[in-house]
Amino acid sequence: MPEHGGEVAMTAVGEGRAPEDRSALVITLPMANPLLEAVAEVSPALVRKGLPAHVSLLYPFLPAAELTADVDAEVRDLAATLPAVETDLKDFVMAPRFVAVPVPALQAVADAFCARWPHIAPYGGRFGERPEPHVTLATGATDEEAELVRDRVRPLLPLRVVAWRVDLVVRTDRDWRLRLTAPFAASP
Repeated sequence: MPEHGGEVAMTAVGEGRAPEDRSALVITLPMANPLLEAVAEVSPALVRKGLPAHVSLLYPFLPAAELTADVDAEVRDLAATLPAVETDLKDFVMAPRFVAVPVPALQAVADAFCARWPHIAPYGGRFGERPEPHVTLATGATDEEAELVRDRVRPLLPLRVVAWRVDLVVRTDRDWRLRLTAPFAASP
């Protein structure tokens, strides 16, 4: 297994944006945490609290009450069929009040999880049937803040990351909790 960077706890107090009893399938990318730290230098309010740098595969996923040992096994089994992905983060996506770094190399992983649970639309369908995988850097940014974020993050790119597992996380009344980690089949 390659060096994956430091693990980051997922128990930081969240800001309440996600309803309780929600879950998500995410790929954490701790190597990308310096990007979020740079954004926090512009304004800590722009960074989502409670999770390290990550790509959401399915959010919202299932209500916590529907997470069973069978669901856990399905997540693990599917992840075990996929190879780890090593890629560079290098571009920006900017939209009103939003800045992200696309991770197109994870599209096949996102597609596999969406195909397994086709009744769950990523982001509730707000961004189409097949939103591009990305690491969200800033939400709620003014145009000026978005430009500052881009200027702070640009010198940190390109950044090599390794996606080697899927995490199933559950939102509680205070934070995101890790339910399970499902490693991919092999290292890149």
